[in-house]
Amino acid sequence: MTAKTLMIQGTGSSVGKSTLAAALCRIFMQEGLRVAPFKAQNMSNNAFVTPDGLELGRSQAVQAAAAGIEPSADMNPILLKPEGDGRSQVVLNGRPAGSFEARKYYEGRETLWQSVESALGRLCSSYELVVIEGAGSPAEVNLRDRDIVNMEVALHCQSPVLLAADIDRGGVFASLLGTLELLSSDERALVKGLVINQFRGDRSLLDPLPEMIADRTGVPVVGVVPMIEDLQLREEDGIPAEREIAMRRDGVPGLMQVAVIRLPRISNLDDFDPFVRAGTSLRFVREPSELDGAHIVIIPGTKHTIADLRWMKSRGLDSAVARAAERGAIVVGLCGGYQMLGAMLDDPDGADGGVPDSEPGLGLLPARTRFTKDKVTRRVKLRVTGGSSSGLEDGSLGEGYEIHTGETLPTGEGTANELLELAAGDSVRTDGMANGNVFGCYVHGLFDSPDVLQPLLDHVSKRFDLSPPEAQLFSMEDEYDRVAGIVRDSLDMDRVHRMIE
Repeated sequence: MTAKTLMIQGTGSSVGKSTLAAALCRIFMQEGLRVAPFKAQNMSNNAFVTPDGLELGRSQAVQAAAAGIEPSADMNPILLKPEGDGRSQVVLNGRPAGSFEARKYYEGRETLWQSVESALGRLCSSYELVVIEGAGSPAEVNLRDRDIVNMEVALHCQSPVLLAADIDRGGVFASLLGTLELLSSDERALVKGLVINQFRGDRSLLDPLPEMIADRTGVPVVGVVPMIEDLQLREEDGIPAEREIAMRRDGVPGLMQVAVIRLPRISNLDDFDPFVRAGTSLRFVREPSELDGAHIVIIPGTKHTIADLRWMKSRGLDSAVARAAERGAIVVGLCGGYQMLGAMLDDPDGADGGVPDSEPGLGLLPARTRFTKDKVTRRVKLRVTGGSSSGLEDGSLGEGYEIHTGETLPTGEGTANELLELAAGDSVRTDGMANGNVFGCYVHGLFDSPDVLQPLLDHVSKRFDLSPPEAQLFSMEDEYDRVAGIVRDSLDMDRVHRMIE
C-alpha cells in the first residue's frame, strides 16, 4: 500500500462516524491531499450510483463528494440492503450478488474479505490518504471472528484509529472505557485518539472529563465536537428522531403538509430533503388518519415492493391514499412507490421477494410492473414532458439516478401522460406516468432541482390557498465546508496529523 490511512471507529451505531469521516475528507482535501473514503461493509437501503452504474452506500458517496472526487464501488465493496425476515441483498463490488440469511452470508467470509482487501488496495494505490469508517462497535465480541469492517481492517493496514463516542446519549466515559477494555492488545495499540462527539453547551463545563478519560485509558482525547445543528449531510440510513420532529414544524400554522408513507423497507430517504428546505411540514406516517389534511402524499422507494404494498393494505393506507387523491391532494410515487400506484405487480422470477408472486396495485395509474432479475443502476439527466396536469412544469430540467428492478408499462386502459424524458450517455428514453393529480417515476433526486420542485409547490399552493414555499438552490459544497470547519476547530489537528504520519 502507498497511501496513509486514518480510521474512524465508534463505541456504537449512530455516534457520528459518517459525519466525522466526511468532515475529515473535506479537511484533508482542503489541505491539498488526494483523499478517498472507505467502508468495507455497509448495511443500508440508502444507496447511490457511481458514474459507471455501480452501487455503493450513500454515506461513502457523501464522503467522496466531500473529498472532491467521484464515488466508486471500491469505497464500499460490500453493501447489505435489508429485505426483512433476516435476509439482505448483498451488493458486492457494486453489483447484486444475491440475497442471503445472516448465517449463510458469514459462511462466505473468506471471499468477502478478499473483496475488501482488493478494494482497499486499489484505493491506497491511487490516493495519498484513505479515511476509513468502521461500523457499529469494534467491541461486539460475538462478531469478532466474522469481523471484516472494524479492527480487522485497521490491523490489515496498521491504521491509526480515532474512537468516537456520542456524549448526547450519556455514559460517554463508560462507553469509551468499556470499548477499549474489550479490544485485544494489538487492537488497542492502534487506537491513537478519542473523540467526544455531539456535545451540547459550554465546552468548559465538560472539564475535567477529557483529562479523566485520558488518564484512565492512556489514550488522549483529541477533541470535543459539538452537536452540529441543522445538519444537511445525506443520512446513511434512517432519519434521527430529533430531525424528524423538526421536519414536522409543529405549531406553525398554514404550512403545506407533505406526508411520506413510512414503509417498513423504505429507501433513499434523502429524496424528501428538498421539501423540508423549502419550508413545508413533512411527516413520515404509518396510520391512515395521518394522511388527513395532507396536500402532498408520497409513496417512497422500498427494498421489497410487494411486501410493503401488502403492509400498506393491512393498515388501510391504500384506501387512505385513494381518498387523498379523490379530495385533490397530489399523490406521488417514487421508484417502488411508482410501481405500487399501478394496477398490477407481477414477479414471475422472484426478483422482488425471492419467490414468484403477484399483487394488485393501488390502481391510481394505468400501469403494470413486471419484475426482472436485471437491476437498473444509472445516473440520468431529466426533462419534464407530461406533468403539467399534476403540478410539474413541462420543460423543467434536473438530474437524478435510478436503482430498481422491474419495468413499468401502460396497461392500455385509461389515459395518462409520459412524465419524463431521461438521458443517460447517448441514450434517450421516457420514464414515469402522470394521470391528473397522481404521478410517479423511477428517478431518485427528482425534486433536488428547484426548476422541478417550485412549479409543484406553486401548483399545490394555489389549489389549497396556501402561501407558496420557496424551493432552495442548496449547495452541498457549502455544507461540506461548514461541517469541516466545525470539526477542524474542535479537533487537535496537529495531533491527528502526527498520528497519520
